[in-house]
Amino acid sequence: ALLPSATMGAPELDDEVPIVGTELYETDFNAFVEGLGAAYEKYGFVILRNHGVSDALIKRSLECSKDFFALPAEKKMEYHLAGKGGARGYTAFGVETAKGSTRHDLKEFWHLGRDLPVGHRFEQQMPPNVLVEEGDFTEATGAVFTALDALGRRVLEALAVHLGVERSYFANKVDEGNSILRVIHYPPLVSESEDPEQALAAIENEKGGHVRAAAHEDINLITLLLGADEGGLQLLRRDGRWMEVTPPPGCVTCNIGDMLQRLTNHRLPSTTHRVVNPTAARAKFPRYSMPFFLHPNPDFVIDTLESCVSETYPNKYPTPITSDEYLQQRLREIKLK
Repeated sequence: ALLPSATMGAPELDDEVPIVGTELYETDFNAFVEGLGAAYEKYGFVILRNHGVSDALIKRSLECSKDFFALPAEKKMEYHLAGKGGARGYTAFGVETAKGSTRHDLKEFWHLGRDLPVGHRFEQQMPPNVLVEEGDFTEATGAVFTALDALGRRVLEALAVHLGVERSYFANKVDEGNSILRVIHYPPLVSESEDPEQALAAIENEKGGHVRAAAHEDINLITLLLGADEGGLQLLRRDGRWMEVTPPPGCVTCNIGDMLQRLTNHRLPSTTHRVVNPTAARAKFPRYSMPFFLHPNPDFVIDTLESCVSETYPNKYPTPITSDEYLQQRLREIKLK
């Protein structure tokens, strides 16, 4: 996913993902556009500060998530929907596999999506959410979904201007988007009684290289990531080196997905990233995170933007595809279908 974008006049790379203040959306929109555009063309990633999602909501949703994943396995499996490809509800430890990988990731997760009225035209593509009886998990995660959906639309407004289309270009293309909030629990890799150095070595040997999340690209338009409180997120630079993504506390990490890479003819790169296993000192701790995968409406046709095509950069994707067709194709590849 990286190499074609390197031809788009790749700037020099440093060792930190740029931080952009989201307050610029209100105070200096042009500076917001320039900051995001430069960061995305360079890395496909940006870190957003002052993003408007309250610390109190982030903290409450994290606490509710910890409570949910601490439930007995049989209780959590009551919230698993068989045959739904993990689109809603609970997916157990050791199911999802990155595209091109044969080894499952070391995580369990929860999916919730957009609430639709009964009889909505997209109800086939977007099933009802699963409601959790215990605690405030459903309410708190629903509030996070709404907040990140709004933040994502602000980012897309800026990217539309950066790409030379109307500022409102994405507005009616994501207003009923098939977006997903994923609440992830990466359990501790070693127990309190184990020697962490020996246990991590055994994991590498016995499990043949399982990691918390193998190298992959995201399917959607953009991804907004909250609450990566235990490190491990890395992106693959264009020079082939892995680079740590270490957002300051409370910030949101936002990266480009494959749908937007395709729409922009690779002008905005969908960067390969992964979550590596922790150091021995941190192997006894769990990791929780909440990525929000912002998808377009299911009937949106991904047809390369004219502003991203030229004689120098011919259209890589002359045959358009709907976002739902593209999504189903990718879900089969990662074994969620």
